[in-house]
Amino acid sequence: MKVITIICLVLCLFLIINMVRKRTLELKYVLLWIGCDLALILACLFPSLIGIAARFLGIASPMNMIFFLGFVFSLIIIFSLTVALSRETARVRKLAQELALFEEEIRVSDQKTDTTSETR
Repeated sequence: MKVITIICLVLCLFLIINMVRKRTLELKYVLLWIGCDLALILACLFPSLIGIAARFLGIASPMNMIFFLGFVFSLIIIFSLTVALSRETARVRKLAQELALFEEEIRVSDQKTDTTSETR
């Protein structure tokens, strides 16, 4: 079972890297996924690391440590996506404001052109 898990994790790692290479995903968004994949590979290769980390953090069972790490990882992903969404929202707002100013400039320019052509 350990071999199958490691093979799946390595395939996922290659899939993620290939998607970044093809520019389907941006590197800044997948660094956490790559880190998690590598951590899972290490945990599969050296299962005692989970037990050592659990004892160090005062967690009673290695299985609880795995659930805790999954929860922490989920929070990190949610936070990073929230930050990215906030940046994009601000960017869209700025672009909409610039577009409105540009449209106003065009409207004013058209009005000036209409008034100068009427006076001739």
